[in-house]
Amino acid sequence: MNRDQITEQQRSRLAMVYIRQSSLHQVVLNVESGRRQRGFVERAVHLGWHSDRIVVVDEDMGESANRIGDRLGFEQMVSMAALGKIGLILAVKVSRLARANRQWYHLLDICAITGTLIGDVEGLYNPKTYNDRLLLGLKGTMSEAELHMIKQRLVASMRQKAERRELRRRVPAGFIWDDADRLQKDPDERVTAAIDLVFHRFEAVGTIHQTHLFLVEEGIQLPVRAAHGRGLSSGVDVESSKL
Repeated sequence: MNRDQITEQQRSRLAMVYIRQSSLHQVVLNVESGRRQRGFVERAVHLGWHSDRIVVVDEDMGESANRIGDRLGFEQMVSMAALGKIGLILAVKVSRLARANRQWYHLLDICAITGTLIGDVEGLYNPKTYNDRLLLGLKGTMSEAELHMIKQRLVASMRQKAERRELRRRVPAGFIWDDADRLQKDPDERVTAAIDLVFHRFEAVGTIHQTHLFLVEEGIQLPVRAAHGRGLSSGVDVESSKL
């Protein structure tokens, strides 16, 4: 559909510009993508919405679109669309809105009932009309298939590295990769003492709950893996007499 087919009733509602990037890594490094998505505010203005009727939905930055129930911004937007408060939803691509057909078709059904339009970089669509709904359905299917192919490539790459014995996964606290890429116990005696204490106490009391209570009551701090993958948190306080 084109701009002239937008009704005044639709323009009287809100226009939502949905912005999402799949990971915090992308948010930090791929700044241009976020800037491009925010630029869709100008498109909403071009389509006839006043700036005070345009809402940017960016609560889901750093969240993957293949998870259901983890995107607060998307869920709130769907709820508002169901109440007939939204006249237009804009996103750079369909994949920004949803990667799973369950979410995508739920949104299309609601938009078709309430007369909410959907727009992306390629055009403007009315889910109530057959041709636009067919095209949106194909876009959603392709988006879900694209995610499947991305996962396949990632798994294949991991398997190849594993076959070459080059795959290195993040290991739990208490273990490290040494300079020869061998998995070893952490050389820090405070770390090994703390972990040994957990196992010895569990063997004595028999339950995780009682073990946890003991650690809390004694004020014992346990090692955790730091963000960079090899360090440990400070303050591991374990007396050797408690082992």
